[in-house]
Amino acid sequence: MHTARPDWMPALDHDGAPLYLQIAMALEGAVADGALRPGDRLPPQRALAQALGVDLTTVTRAYDEARRRRLLDAVTGRGSFVASRGAHPDESVDLGMNIPPAPRGLSLAELIGRDVAHLLRGTDADRLMTYHVGPGTGIDRAAGALWLEPVLGKLPAERIVVAPGAQAALAAVLSLRAKAGDTILAERLTYPGLIAAAAQLGLNVVGIETDTEGPVPQALEAACRLHVPRLVYLLPTMQNPTSVTTPEPRRREVVRIAARMRLPILEDDPYSLLAGKAPPAFATLLPQQTTYIATVSKTLTPGLRQAYVVLPAGEGGEALVGALRALDLMPAPLMTALLTRWIREGTALRVLEAVRTEAGLRQRIAAELLPAAAGDRHGLHVWQKLPPFWNRHRLIDAARRHGLGVIPSDAFAVDGPVPDAVRISLGAVPDRARLRDALAILASIIREERPNTYCVV
Repeated sequence: MHTARPDWMPALDHDGAPLYLQIAMALEGAVADGALRPGDRLPPQRALAQALGVDLTTVTRAYDEARRRRLLDAVTGRGSFVASRGAHPDESVDLGMNIPPAPRGLSLAELIGRDVAHLLRGTDADRLMTYHVGPGTGIDRAAGALWLEPVLGKLPAERIVVAPGAQAALAAVLSLRAKAGDTILAERLTYPGLIAAAAQLGLNVVGIETDTEGPVPQALEAACRLHVPRLVYLLPTMQNPTSVTTPEPRRREVVRIAARMRLPILEDDPYSLLAGKAPPAFATLLPQQTTYIATVSKTLTPGLRQAYVVLPAGEGGEALVGALRALDLMPAPLMTALLTRWIREGTALRVLEAVRTEAGLRQRIAAELLPAAAGDRHGLHVWQKLPPFWNRHRLIDAARRHGLGVIPSDAFAVDGPVPDAVRISLGAVPDRARLRDALAILASIIREERPNTYCVV
């Protein structure tokens, strides 16, 4: 006997999200809308498979996913029923945190365990557990110079300060370059950490107009004349959130303006090593006026919590060390020693290459499922502008109902109109299969036009 397709089950889109997810999503929507109520019995899996024209495995996976979301209760011998708890996913999928994916083919636990044991055998443990205040040891600063050499060329270790993470370094540099009430410049959509640090220090951030190549030179020059800023903050490679990499000609235009206006540049560069071959850094084009920050949290692993600050040529590090000490005292000596060993022994490069490979595979998945999103081929995120029928806040709510966390453009906005867009991070989801499923759900949500429900407000 043929079972009719249930009223709550729309027709399946064979070109859309995985079929099992479409079924689970339909179940979730029906529960949310009241079309299915707690205690309602669902069709047997085999009967539903026949009604939908799919194989039994697809429906089995759909019911498993619905149970994972706490939508269903299974009673042995009686079938599956809508759970009394309703639609409450037991685990959300993090598409918001911008971190590198786990390096495939390498075990961080094994590498950390092996090399910490080596450090403890060769170093007095008390030295690794005490205060280390200063710019870093000569060995640690030299390791930083070696790590940054592919981007900045050969640097004297004396220009490098070892910092406890990029956020602390960013706040310390801002505190030295500007005081409460001063104005700094940044792209209109920029790293939220810059916005937060500036607010904490009482600084006024003015946004610069951008295009597909980064900061618009005429806008930068006009902002300099109008606001007399203390510095400009720029993230020119795989920009967060837009993924734009500013090409070399545009970088040279920016440098000419900064030199003429005597405008210091604060260059945040977490991603150039992931990019592989990036255009010349501002720190190489205008070394006398550029302070450069590079974290390892985006290229290796967030747990190391360390960044390297390259000071402008000719500037001593005493003031920066003092500012860092006031904020976060010092990097953790054990993690610093571990990172230095990894850089000198080549382990850091192996981890970097594994992260780049995994990030590239994830970018391909994103390009397949979200073809309109902007992303770099080795980047950690993509930037998705929304169709006209979507409002970003409504989209965030819709994604949240499906257990997906993404970041709206508001988090990155300095000033001016805020576009309807979201940043989608690709690294925090543990495995590619689950990432594919999550992006497929998100793509289905974005494609779904519901003008009466999701109107622009």
